[in-house]
Amino acid sequence: MMLLTSALSALWLATAAHGAVQQDAEGNVKSIGVSSGSSASRHSAHGTNAFFQQLRTHSLNQPYLDSDTQSRWYDFGGDTIIRTDQYIRLTSDRPSQMGNLWSKVPLTATNWEIEVEFKISGKNQLYGDGFAMWLTKERGREGPVFGNQDKFEGLGIFFDTYKNNRPGVVFPYVMAMVGDGRTSYDKDTDGKNQELAGCSARGIRHANVPTKFKLSHFQDKYLKLELQYKNEGEWLLCFETNQPPTIPPVAYLGFTAETGELSDNHDIISINARNLYTTAPPTKSTPGSGKGKKVTDQQAEGSWTWFLVKTLFFFFAVGGAYVGYTAYRTKQQRSHRF
Repeated sequence: MMLLTSALSALWLATAAHGAVQQDAEGNVKSIGVSSGSSASRHSAHGTNAFFQQLRTHSLNQPYLDSDTQSRWYDFGGDTIIRTDQYIRLTSDRPSQMGNLWSKVPLTATNWEIEVEFKISGKNQLYGDGFAMWLTKERGREGPVFGNQDKFEGLGIFFDTYKNNRPGVVFPYVMAMVGDGRTSYDKDTDGKNQELAGCSARGIRHANVPTKFKLSHFQDKYLKLELQYKNEGEWLLCFETNQPPTIPPVAYLGFTAETGELSDNHDIISINARNLYTTAPPTKSTPGSGKGKKVTDQQAEGSWTWFLVKTLFFFFAVGGAYVGYTAYRTKQQRSHRF
């Protein structure tokens, strides 16, 4: 009886585990059951259900500062001003300013999403220069690239509000650049030859809704940038690549801004960084590549049935061996008695 109970319990646990994992038509895991005591939450990433965990070390929200007027996880520098009930102002609407905000510890997550609320505003008809988000090997070094050093190593996302010399492109312009530590950003052409991907974002300055961007990264699978500035809750795709750049394994998260003769307010309202837990999104395969093989529901069901058969066979074999051994011992005891 104990053996039968153990077998049934094991089968029930196996069934529960199978039910907790859901797969899509491509055989990728869509969601994994998580107990109510887990800190993970459901989220949608790149068209699949996923789970994420907040990265406290790289998130920053009001009031920004601890009781000792310092931030536990971020350093502030340059002309940065902090209004604990409103914003972190990297530059004010004044000429020749430079401000920065850098994480104290590197971002070590492999798959992540960074959502930032920001605001670009000012009183002048002519304005500049813009701000940037960074994931770089070094931190806190001021320079000519939106307030950060040139020849950086890592990823930069530039929100460029002033057009220098880039015919046919509408500004403000948002672009990504991958730095190798040797290549300079060409400010005279607004980084045209250094651009990985980008998009025009007319209306992102003085928008009527909270302006946000969301950068999602899945190692070796995709890098995607989305913007919110037209309607609240409406995310517009800026760019997406299935060949993401290699980001240094030790990369600091930073935000910088710069003004020259022209100026603007560049504010960071909130930063929410998340560690993503999900499989890679389905990818289209070329004929004969063998990638992205489709697993049908019938095949999945057949595999699960075979697993149950093997499990039952194992427990019946163990039970038979136990019964045989018990009978043998009983026979031996009787022979010794007589």
